[in-house]
Amino acid sequence: MNFYKDKIIFTGGNGRFGKVFKKEHLNKNILYPSKRNLNIENIHSINNYLKKHKPKIIIHTAGLSRPMNIHDTKPQKSIKKNIIGTSNLAIACLNLKIKLIYFSTNYVYPINNKLHKETDSVLPINKYGYSKLGGECAVRLCKNYLILRIFMTERPFAHKEAYCDIKTNLIYHNEVAKLIPFIINENGIINIGGKQQSVFKFAKLSNNKIKKVFAKRILKSNFYPKQVLSIQKLKKLLKNYI
Repeated sequence: MNFYKDKIIFTGGNGRFGKVFKKEHLNKNILYPSKRNLNIENIHSINNYLKKHKPKIIIHTAGLSRPMNIHDTKPQKSIKKNIIGTSNLAIACLNLKIKLIYFSTNYVYPINNKLHKETDSVLPINKYGYSKLGGECAVRLCKNYLILRIFMTERPFAHKEAYCDIKTNLIYHNEVAKLIPFIINENGIINIGGKQQSVFKFAKLSNNKIKKVFAKRILKSNFYPKQVLSIQKLKKLLKNYI
C-alpha cells in the first residue's frame, strides 16, 4: 500500500481535523487548497481547480459544523456548505471520474441505545445531522465513493466536564488521520469510532483535570446511556493491513 502514489485533494485543510491530517500527511501528492483556490459553493471554482490538478481522489471534510446551534439559527449557511457544496463536488467527481471520500457524522443515526451498523436506518438527531445526510445523498449518486460516519473530537478534550454515565466510542482526530491510508481504497459506508467507554474515561485520556458529571440528572427524559457506533466493519478491514 502506498498512500501517496495518487494525487489527492483534501478540502477543509484549515479546519480542526484538517490541520491534524495535514500534520500527519504532509506530502507533495496531497494538495490542501484554500477556499480562495477551491470554493465548494462555486461549481466553476471546483471545475477549474480539478481540471488543473487532475486528482484521483478527493477527501472532502470542508463544511459547517460548529457552533452546533448555527444550523438552527442560520440554516441557509448549513444548506449552502454541507448540502449544496458537497453536491457540487459530487457532480464534478462524476464528470471527471474522481473518487469522492466524504466525512459524515454519527449524528445521522438516532439516539436510542442501539449499536448502529452501516446498514441501519438513519434518523438525524439535529439539523447538523440532516445537513450531513443531505451531503451523503449526493455522494451516494457517484460511481466511486466512500462515506465515513465518524464519531470524533479534538485532542485534548475540549470541555471542562464529561458525562460519566454515557457510553460512547469517541475517537480523537489524530487517530482518525492515521486510519485513512488503510481504508482509502474502500467503497460504500464505514463507521469510524474508538473503544467503548464512558465519555469521562475517554476525556481523561487527554485531560486529567476533567470533571465528572451525570447526564441522567441533566438530560432527564432525553437520557440514553449508550451512544455507540458498530465498528466491526472497520476492524475487519484493518486486519488486512495491521
